[in-house]
Amino acid sequence: MKRNSVPWQFLEEYRGKQFSGQWPTLPELFLISRSRFPESSCFTVYSPERVSLNYTQAVEKIRAVALFLRNNGLETGDRAAVCGLNSPEWAIAYLGILWAGGVVVPIDAALHDGEVKNLIQAADAGFLFLDGDRKTGIDVSLHAVVTLTAGSENYIYTLESPGQEVLAVPEFRDDQELAAILFTSGTTGNPKGVMLSHRNLVADCFLAQGNLNIRPDDVFYALLPIHHSYSMLAVFIESFSVGAETVFGKRLVVKQILHDLKEARVTMFLGVPMLFNKLLQGIMRGMREKGPVVYGLIRFLMMLSGLVKKIFHLNPGKALFGSILRKASLSSIRICISGGGPLAPSVFKQYNQLGIDFVQGYGLTETSPIVALNPTEQYKETSVGKIIPQTEVKILNPDSAGNGEIAIKGPMVMQGYYNDPEATAEVMEEDGFFRTGDVGYLDGDNYLYLTGRAKNLIVTEGGKNVYPEELEDAFQLYDEIEQILIRGFTLHADVPGERIEALIYPGSDAFGETDDEAIRTRIEAIVSEVNQGLAGYQKIERITVLEEPMEMTTTKKIRRYAVST
Repeated sequence: MKRNSVPWQFLEEYRGKQFSGQWPTLPELFLISRSRFPESSCFTVYSPERVSLNYTQAVEKIRAVALFLRNNGLETGDRAAVCGLNSPEWAIAYLGILWAGGVVVPIDAALHDGEVKNLIQAADAGFLFLDGDRKTGIDVSLHAVVTLTAGSENYIYTLESPGQEVLAVPEFRDDQELAAILFTSGTTGNPKGVMLSHRNLVADCFLAQGNLNIRPDDVFYALLPIHHSYSMLAVFIESFSVGAETVFGKRLVVKQILHDLKEARVTMFLGVPMLFNKLLQGIMRGMREKGPVVYGLIRFLMMLSGLVKKIFHLNPGKALFGSILRKASLSSIRICISGGGPLAPSVFKQYNQLGIDFVQGYGLTETSPIVALNPTEQYKETSVGKIIPQTEVKILNPDSAGNGEIAIKGPMVMQGYYNDPEATAEVMEEDGFFRTGDVGYLDGDNYLYLTGRAKNLIVTEGGKNVYPEELEDAFQLYDEIEQILIRGFTLHADVPGERIEALIYPGSDAFGETDDEAIRTRIEAIVSEVNQGLAGYQKIERITVLEEPMEMTTTKKIRRYAVST
């Protein structure tokens, strides 16, 4: 990549004027975007009519929040929690805290009041921004509570700080200082407070653009909970870094999603595998309803379109399948990005065949989170992406197939876990590499392939390694299966090694009023079908059909440690 072609080159114009560090801090970056695009739409919501702030209006509200916090005792480095559904108010609170010199603690709005209270106390937060209907439910001592819901007391847009001038520029912060404490989702244990600096987040934002072209005229859709590192960085921060627009989705409901995509003419759509699977299933179901001949012709054209796109870097799919994409409210989409978990290569391939630049990436909260991202013009369906610039990845103790624990070093790697030096020491090497706990391998082009989580590894009686995630991926496009968890079990205590079982929660939409026996018969048939494509040591031997769904995180990953069946 030529030096003068890097996406962050424009920052040099502002160095020494609006920032002085290696990278701008987050509020400095927002102020730069205000300078470049003062009248451009910034934060938008459909509720149901369109309500939007441009960059100039957003800065005014951010400054007012910062002033309120300073006047109510917030000092540089103090923590302030934000717990609310996706909204422009959430974004204003986040940036207002940073503008005042504070540290943001984003908290999952789906947590119970007691859990929210515990995280506020764990982060030593003295201020709280939350949705109005929860104001009386969280009993904790705070300097101030601000609501994110119009019409409620102490609403964020109507804060008053009489007799004081608005902070004209952000409170000075070095870009290496702490910006946010993000609590991990805890799919494999208790949540930890990941400490991310301004440099972590801003560097990751721009380095990811080394593998992905985003533009000021893009419209991002913030559908996934924005407290999560994936949505926070890849939608919220990426969007304002280039002066683009963020549309905040209110509900993870397909009908509402399709409405928002169409009305806002969204161009950048980020989601998790479960969401993209459901959308694709709907598209393919509509195709099959046209009859076997038409369906066969469409699939042939999809295959042809995919080949042309892959080999010649041309995209005939938008023209060939325009009516299909319009019906699915996807015609304006320029790029789809899947993250937060592994995506089946077949799903990746079919979206690209339909003419959408569909890529997937990889990262963790501890890496801000993006580490790898597939370039749209040079994607590999089976890879989670090409390692982004200025990032080192090494594979620890690789086996004969090249699989080993993935370790990462770069400006996006966290400062550590808040108030937990022991947990930090467990994952940080002396040479600065972060041990992810994920297992995978790199190819010769520096593309990363993910195999699974080290702690989920199943070792068979024959000594073979089986990664549950690889098997679970094979079930992603079956409508009849809503959730699946693969794990090992021991048949006899005196026999070393494990065998493989599947815990399956059937999809209610696919079965309707079907009786239990018929459901189990179909589930067994699907498992048998998948088993035929697996190696002998990977085959599933035991099936448990669940009556209740398994507990999931907000990014729709099963909490494995919570499953006791």
